[in-house]
Amino acid sequence: MSITALDGKRFAEMVIQGANHLAANAKMVDALNVFPVPDGDTGTNMNLSMSSGAKEVKNNVQEHIGKVGVALSKGLLMGARGNSGVILSQLFRGFSKAVETKAIISAKDFALALEAGVETAYKAVMKPVEGTILTVAKDSAKKGVQAAQNSTDIIAIMEEVLKEAKASLKRTPDLLPVLKEVGVVDSGGQGLVFVYEGFLAVLRGEELPESPIAFSMDEMVSAEHHRSVQSHMNTEDIEFGYCTEFMVRFEQDKTANHPFDEGVFRNDLSKLGDSLLVIADEDVVKVHIHSEQPGEVLSYGQRYGNLINMKIENMRQQHSNIVGESHPALVSERPVPSKELQEYGIVTVSMGAGIADLFKSIGAHAVIEGGQTMNPSTEDIVKAVKQVNAKKVFILPNNKNIIMAAEQAADVTEEEIYVIPSKTVPQGLSALLAFNPSTDVAANETAMKDAMQHVKTGQITFAVRDTQIDGLEIEKDDFMGIAEGKIIVKNKDKAKVAEDLLTKMIDEDSEILTIIYGEDVTEEEVKNLAQFVEEHYEDVEIEIHNGQQPLYSFIFSIE
Repeated sequence: MSITALDGKRFAEMVIQGANHLAANAKMVDALNVFPVPDGDTGTNMNLSMSSGAKEVKNNVQEHIGKVGVALSKGLLMGARGNSGVILSQLFRGFSKAVETKAIISAKDFALALEAGVETAYKAVMKPVEGTILTVAKDSAKKGVQAAQNSTDIIAIMEEVLKEAKASLKRTPDLLPVLKEVGVVDSGGQGLVFVYEGFLAVLRGEELPESPIAFSMDEMVSAEHHRSVQSHMNTEDIEFGYCTEFMVRFEQDKTANHPFDEGVFRNDLSKLGDSLLVIADEDVVKVHIHSEQPGEVLSYGQRYGNLINMKIENMRQQHSNIVGESHPALVSERPVPSKELQEYGIVTVSMGAGIADLFKSIGAHAVIEGGQTMNPSTEDIVKAVKQVNAKKVFILPNNKNIIMAAEQAADVTEEEIYVIPSKTVPQGLSALLAFNPSTDVAANETAMKDAMQHVKTGQITFAVRDTQIDGLEIEKDDFMGIAEGKIIVKNKDKAKVAEDLLTKMIDEDSEILTIIYGEDVTEEEVKNLAQFVEEHYEDVEIEIHNGQQPLYSFIFSIE
């Protein structure tokens, strides 16, 4: 069997199968993230991005491959989340541009379109890093072009592309030392391999396996959501706002103290929310629940083992989108003096109601709920920009994995958008404090970017797996102290890690320490930490805020 011409209908099938195969394996891609923090979400971001593209394709299936490509590009562009999702969208944006005027394409056209996608993706990344999805895409596209010189069979070309993608993926640890240190391949590259496997399966007329446990749970979750939505006529009627899914991999030392009983487990969790589903076997238990305090649910699960494959979604936001409401759970708006077009607007991203309130209190007009584990899409950012109703809008991503989506949003809106590349909440807060509505854009950009350089960020979270990174031997469930993105201390004791991290970060130039504590932290723990700082650094002024953020016990800002 051979295929010498590819039309829109078959390409649409390839896209849909690629998206489905990625979705079935998204959790595996998540697990490949290098940092052992509980917010590894490359698979989730790529899955949501590709699914958005596939949805648009499903609505535009036709013979003309160029028109199908335009639909794919549009869906990916607006659904792109995180750096991996944005890069994926750019790969297929370039591909689609290359075939836009063609009704059908040849094997050579197909190979050249893949190469065009690589060129577009590299241009979209300011500082491309080899050993990532970019390298896998580049190497495999190059192989495809070479193969097309000797073959007119698209199946043969795709076979070579996939073969080289897998080989390139295996080489990523040699190009990116941190991958070799941890012992994994690049997560984004693995996600692209799954997409290409879906492509080839369609060309060959083959079926790809699905995960039976995930499929069973997904079916049940879909049914549960369908039933749940019928009971809510208005967004404000949703009692438990966060759809929380995760798995617990049992650990012997924990189950020795807390023997796992599925009935007890289900009963205990039922007190924390509704729409509860629990599936367990000898090694893991998978959970789906609607809860108002997802942190409590995750903390309970940790009693039995290691948390993996976590996903938290805001259902009030989802419901608002479906029924066309504007609800503060998605974009928390700061009151604007009038409905008239404003000169300036500020859009920022935060995770935790307390942090959102903090941003609003110092001038943010719209706060997108997101950050770790919940990267907003390009479309989410565009919607927030529209809500602000301003001529010029500054965006503070506050997460390195959201910057590219923000920049992409700037390319697809009519408003003047200026992305201030804040990578942390402290950087975002400092930048916002430096904003002056009475000065021009250039002066504000300079002041806000400069302010970010004068703040240091520290974070306390827990390890989701054993690893060796940054010279530290880390065991799962260790608390880790992260300074400017680098893990520098770890300990089983949360308080000890917090003290050690601050000891390493506070120096003679430090004047102000802002402590933002998360939903797992008690008032007593905060009091004890503040007392430690007062005793050891009497010249440092302390500010304390309840950020209510999940997963990160403390966020420190040091100026």
